Amino acid sequence: MTMRFRSLPIAVAITLLASGLTGCGTVNEKLSAGMGDYVPHWAGGLPADAPPRPGTPQYDAWMKERERKRMMPAADREKEEQAQKGATGSTSGNAVR
Repeated sequence: MTMRFRSLPIAVAITLLASGLTGCGTVNEKLSAGMGDYVPHWAGGLPADAPPRPGTPQYDAWMKERERKRMMPAADREKEEQAQKGATGSTSGNAVR
């Protein structure tokens, strides 16, 4: 009989914890998506080279640029990428020395 009274509070506690945990999955979708933009990469946020979010003007411009590059011949695309890497000043060969 005493075993029955002990298991009831445990069952109630587990039920409360489980129902509280399910509330974590129902956080406002816009809030959780927006907060992900402000979390640093080292803490699990988006990397610096992540594309913009769909539905924004930056995304439309990014898609147009992506389509433009896709339509270019491969040789021209490689030249453009080389020029962009040279313009940023990042030369990995000098960094190693």
